[in-house]
Amino acid sequence: MKKLIISIFIISFFVLSFFCGNNDENLNASGKDSTKNAKEDIGKISEERNIPAGLKKLFLAYPDYIDSVDENHLYWKDGTKMIYDDGRQKTFEDRLNDPDLEDMMWQEYTAGKEYEIPEKDFDPGRIRFEPFFLKIYGSSASEVRGNLTTIQWMPKSTKSKVSVMKLNDVDLQLKAVSDELDKLPENLKKYVTKTAGTFYWRKIAGTNRLSTHSFGIAIDINTDYSDYWLWDKKMKYKNRIPLEIVEIFERYGFIWGGKWYHYDTMHFEYRPELLVSPD
Repeated sequence: MKKLIISIFIISFFVLSFFCGNNDENLNASGKDSTKNAKEDIGKISEERNIPAGLKKLFLAYPDYIDSVDENHLYWKDGTKMIYDDGRQKTFEDRLNDPDLEDMMWQEYTAGKEYEIPEKDFDPGRIRFEPFFLKIYGSSASEVRGNLTTIQWMPKSTKSKVSVMKLNDVDLQLKAVSDELDKLPENLKKYVTKTAGTFYWRKIAGTNRLSTHSFGIAIDINTDYSDYWLWDKKMKYKNRIPLEIVEIFERYGFIWGGKWYHYDTMHFEYRPELLVSPD
């Protein structure tokens, strides 16, 4: 009888442990190799939980910083949290100037050559929830500067160097871009051998919004072949940057300002959350 009671206790313990371990309230990830596990977790709970696709993308794109998500919150590994959707009705200008995380993920960025000329106010990635980037990359110019490193830009073709963010492996991704650009035929290199800046802590002209250059996660390429909506008062879409170049940047997590209605064809910024699949 004593052995039977002990056996029942052991079995009960393992059954209870199983159900407790598989009833997590939040979707969790941990460590650098967590993306694969995170995707598996998302697949398991996607039918049971109403986690927005944009929140899943953020979770998958920043596993070193985001511990978990639930239906409307992002939980950082330092124990703090951010709300995803503040529930307010907003115009496009409201989303641009006073966004939440949901606004940042509101428009879907399409990678590759097959894209249409953007319709009015279609600017995927141009809406940015500033506290998100301040938390990851630094909350001041001096703090961001302390997280920068220098890489050689297209070393086989130029003697240039650029300053770039080293957190979140941004420098490694930009170096991979640089290496691929270095292999392009000469007729394409002219668009990228000359650059127009990476890190520069500043507000976007005419706004109170920080540029992503402030975080060392953006790069502008040769302005001689670039078009920018503020340079063209007619707001008629223009682009002279070959899409072979765009595809290289996108392959390593950088989105292109040439896919915005408010076009900025010299501009690329590291935004993996807009390129990762939530599934």
